[in-house]
Amino acid sequence: MNAHMKLEGAAEAPFYLPQGDECDVFATAAQADFPVLLKGPTGCGKTRFVAHMAAKLGRPLYTVACHDDLSAADLIGRYLLKGGETVWVDGPLTRAVREGAICYLDEVVEARKDVTVVLHPLTDDRRILPIDRTGEELEAAPGFMLVASYNPGYQNILKTLKPSTRQRFVAMEFDFPAPQLECEVVARESGLAEDRVKPLVRLAGKLRSLKGQDLEEGVSTRLVVYAASLIALGMSVERAIDTAMIEPLSDDEDVKRGLRDLVTAVFG
Repeated sequence: MNAHMKLEGAAEAPFYLPQGDECDVFATAAQADFPVLLKGPTGCGKTRFVAHMAAKLGRPLYTVACHDDLSAADLIGRYLLKGGETVWVDGPLTRAVREGAICYLDEVVEARKDVTVVLHPLTDDRRILPIDRTGEELEAAPGFMLVASYNPGYQNILKTLKPSTRQRFVAMEFDFPAPQLECEVVARESGLAEDRVKPLVRLAGKLRSLKGQDLEEGVSTRLVVYAASLIALGMSVERAIDTAMIEPLSDDEDVKRGLRDLVTAVFG
């Protein structure tokens, strides 16, 4: 399959610190069999949130990282040669529909346009998946849930969800956690003491304020965790920040020089 697909079981829930009532909203949507759309910047916790909720609800999770070449066939399945025979192999969406699992399409707008057409009959009261190649019309098993995410601030006009698609989902807006919550998350994930995490989170806030000016994207919570983890493992603060919070943001030497000046202003 071209799709990057991962199946997770309903084991212990991955750590996720709620920012509001998003866990309750998701659980209620799941109870109502509604599809859910998560909107927010890269690295703010959307994927971790879905994994957390899948475990909490006790449902298997198929995660698909969408990309430019991802087609409907990658999600639904295709005929493959096996042992000299042509056999049908379900894609991750079809497996989720059959099993009553959660199918999470990460950055759904990156996929080819034929993907959204396939999703439409699954995101209304029909809850069916037509498979033209086999002639099947699958009715979603109890527990099936379609979840998609995208970053509205990053996508250009050629890569956005049509209103007719967006309005098939209930939607939640995600953003980076408030500083105190982000400190808790980074300290928990990295093992670095919270008092040493606070300056990193403060720096992250200043870097995010540059989005749309010198930077296309602000620094993600994931990158702050990377920096804190490197420091916890003995790397110098300066080197950890440069490796995890500066170099990933830009290739432009002038921009990176300006970002390093900002680091000096925060850390002295």
